[in-house]
Amino acid sequence: MFTIVRKEVLSPSVKLMEIEAPRIARRARAGQFLILRINERGERIPLTVADCDPERGTVTIVFMEIGKTTYALGRMNQGEALLDVVGPLGRPTEIERFGRVVCVAGGVGTAAVYPMCRAFQEAGNEVICIVGARTKELLFWEERLRSVVGELLITTDDGSYVRKGFVTDVLREVVERPEPPDRVVAVGPLPMMRAVCAVTREYGVKTIVSLNPIMLDGIGMCGACRVTVAGKTRMACVEGPEFDGHEVDFDELAQRLRRYQEQEREALARFQAECDCQ
Repeated sequence: MFTIVRKEVLSPSVKLMEIEAPRIARRARAGQFLILRINERGERIPLTVADCDPERGTVTIVFMEIGKTTYALGRMNQGEALLDVVGPLGRPTEIERFGRVVCVAGGVGTAAVYPMCRAFQEAGNEVICIVGARTKELLFWEERLRSVVGELLITTDDGSYVRKGFVTDVLREVVERPEPPDRVVAVGPLPMMRAVCAVTREYGVKTIVSLNPIMLDGIGMCGACRVTVAGKTRMACVEGPEFDGHEVDFDELAQRLRRYQEQEREALARFQAECDCQ
């Protein structure tokens, strides 16, 4: 069992949990993820490692309540325990001294880029972070990000904080500077990552995206997480989750992500109805 040692509500639908998992905490690196299961009847879901503390023996996850399992996870509290937490899984982010690195985050992707920004800075890079959200209430970790980047640029879809627009508007301004970035890393909703790649392709800036396909086993056996990259089938759980965004078949990935949407909506509705009856 894996005990929740801290829970924080970052917004009405976004929660943070610090989980006791000493062995994972000692090995986790930026870009890697966990697969967890709440109970014996629960599904296994992947969540990115947002932070880890080897001394405390804990790992931190940040998630948005979207489907049944994330909604159920959000109902859990400090002191309760998860049945399974497996990790760290996937390949870590490639961290080198590239020069000028731009990390682009959309929504809860902010939690995933934080350890990346920190690692890039520690490797001697100039780090710029662009964060976008639908509205101000969905933004979090602003000060935490400022502590590990040279420049933090924020945008909101509705203009409720800093500036109105999308991360791609800010990114275009950054890549058009006299000293453009040497590498861009994007984490967030699929449409956002796709739009980021469309911008950077124009300027020939290498762009890495962290993909979020459907996953089951997390060890490359089930094939559920397959994605097409550069015309070849790759397993995101063991060969990713990060790939060259200019080589990803986003159309195919989007189609696969939509495959079970109706079943997911039905499962969430049933679970919420059961919760309301209790």
